Amino acid sequence: MASTSSPNLKLAQLKQTLQSQFSNLDPRNPLAWPALPRYGLFLAIAVAVVVVLWFLWLSGEDDVLTQAREKEVKLREEYKTKLAKAINLDALRKQREQVLQYVTQLEKQLPSKAEMDALLSDINQAGLGRSLQFDLFRPGSVVIRDYYAELPISIKVTGRFHDMASFTSDIAHLSRIVTLSNLTVVPVAGGTTLAMDATAKTFRYLDKDEIAAQRKTAGGKK
Repeated sequence: MASTSSPNLKLAQLKQTLQSQFSNLDPRNPLAWPALPRYGLFLAIAVAVVVVLWFLWLSGEDDVLTQAREKEVKLREEYKTKLAKAINLDALRKQREQVLQYVTQLEKQLPSKAEMDALLSDINQAGLGRSLQFDLFRPGSVVIRDYYAELPISIKVTGRFHDMASFTSDIAHLSRIVTLSNLTVVPVAGGTTLAMDATAKTFRYLDKDEIAAQRKTAGGKK
């Protein structure tokens, strides 16, 4: 009987000892607490600090993860754009070559400064070849544009209607670019002929000195 009650007695004494350590504790002075509640408090504080730091670290990592996901979406879009450009690169190169060829063909239709006299002679000969009489053939002042020069020519011719129509067709089919604008056709008094007033405009490309002067002027304006 004594052997059975001895463990119970020891357990009761241990329980009483533990309860006595947690009783009458001064919350203002934890350092004066008995060992068990004091170490228990330190352990609870340590666990709380670890938990707080853990959640703070996870919060920072969540922000990093969100930024990484946004960056991934952006990189995917950039990849799709660059992939589309890479796929269409050959087609774009062919289009560029076609545009350059077209520009070269147009440049060939623009005479140089030295060839302008020959072009003016071609316009005059086109009218004479259609039996038209030139009452006026007066080149105006050259207008310098960014990449080309424009020369207006005031013309006045008299002749038959069909000859005038053939003359305008001949002008349109010259190897160089010539346009007709401000056309007015009126009958000549006392006859069967017509008089046509027009402004013929032809164009030429700028030479190196003119291009340099244009760039210098543009740079001065800036």
